[in-house]
Amino acid sequence: MDEKAIDYEAVFQRLPGMVALLTRELVYVDANEDFQRLSGRSRDQLVGRYIFDVFPDNPNDPTATGMRDVRASMLRVVATGERDAMALQRYDVEDPLHPGRWEERYWSPINAPVCGPDGRVEYVLHRVEEVSELIRLRGGAGGDSRARVLEAELYTRARELQELNDRLRQAHAREREVALALQEAMLPARRQVHNHRAAVRYRPAVGALNVCGDWYDLIDLVGGNRIGVSVGDVVGHGLVAAGVMGQLRSALSATSRVADGPAHALDVLGRYAHVVDGAESATVVTTFIDFDARTISYSSAGHPPPVLVHPDGRVEFLDRATDTPLDARPDPIPRPQAVTTYTSGATLVLYTDGLIERRREDIDTGLGRLAEALVRHRTSDPERLADAVLLELLPPGGATDDTALIIVRL
Repeated sequence: MDEKAIDYEAVFQRLPGMVALLTRELVYVDANEDFQRLSGRSRDQLVGRYIFDVFPDNPNDPTATGMRDVRASMLRVVATGERDAMALQRYDVEDPLHPGRWEERYWSPINAPVCGPDGRVEYVLHRVEEVSELIRLRGGAGGDSRARVLEAELYTRARELQELNDRLRQAHAREREVALALQEAMLPARRQVHNHRAAVRYRPAVGALNVCGDWYDLIDLVGGNRIGVSVGDVVGHGLVAAGVMGQLRSALSATSRVADGPAHALDVLGRYAHVVDGAESATVVTTFIDFDARTISYSSAGHPPPVLVHPDGRVEFLDRATDTPLDARPDPIPRPQAVTTYTSGATLVLYTDGLIERRREDIDTGLGRLAEALVRHRTSDPERLADAVLLELLPPGGATDDTALIIVRL
């Protein structure tokens, strides 16, 4: 459809309900037909005039605050660029045919910004629904006016809360989308490391507010046929957690390339975490795999233990070098480190707690479930093994925490 063929002035005039357009200075620019009819003011009586010159407060009611409240709402819209749904307002209106005669009226106003090309608020769109008749009908003749006002106020509040919930859902959805994009950009892509088969998986939490700070990394180490494999988990949700995750992952990646071993790498990372807001209590485990010596050196800062599945089905949890999370001590001390050996065909698995932890369930139950799945599918290649583990361990509707998973065939 040709946009120029639409008569927007005609559309505006035929909008259902009372709608008016005002400048930043709260001067009428236009008012639709319903606004003119229900307010008892013609377009000529409105356009070019300050809103509260046309509709002043009732001078006979010293408690009247309608003008002040509506003005504050409109100026708030101009200042913030955000829509403002007001509470129910009593705003008496003077009869244009009988000056000095004021009618008790109740209104439910919503004020919204209209921005120009530069993003600056140029106009205020004022939509108002009169609920005076609702109050009269619900209260009946001689009814309690306070009760009637309260009922109308509850009606208005319910509608306002519904609108607020809609806006919150939209905001949370936008934050989740941005956080996931940021998280995906900072996580390394799937790849072959030193010609050894490896599979990585990341599953975000279910729910708009549950984007977390889980991360993983696989890097080539300097000297020999070695790689570093690590996973970590930042406390918190959303963009802040994703940002902290990126800083810690990058720092550990750089540190591991020059560290004497995984414990040394975590020592340095812990000192860095001390100056990063939001890194408190983050957990991480890192492993250095030496393919020539067939050894795995590892160290953990409060993270669930990696799993080494031997070709014969024996399961070994790498839990002999576990220490406190990052930045948990005022004065850090050297972290522990352990070494284990493996034979060709073994499988190393690192993961975050979203894979194993469930509410009201002991963590050992989740670890046992993981070990059983790994043993049952141990002959599968890493890609198929990763898919099978996620399928069996994650709830059908998705987990409430992020899950990162790395599987390396040794």
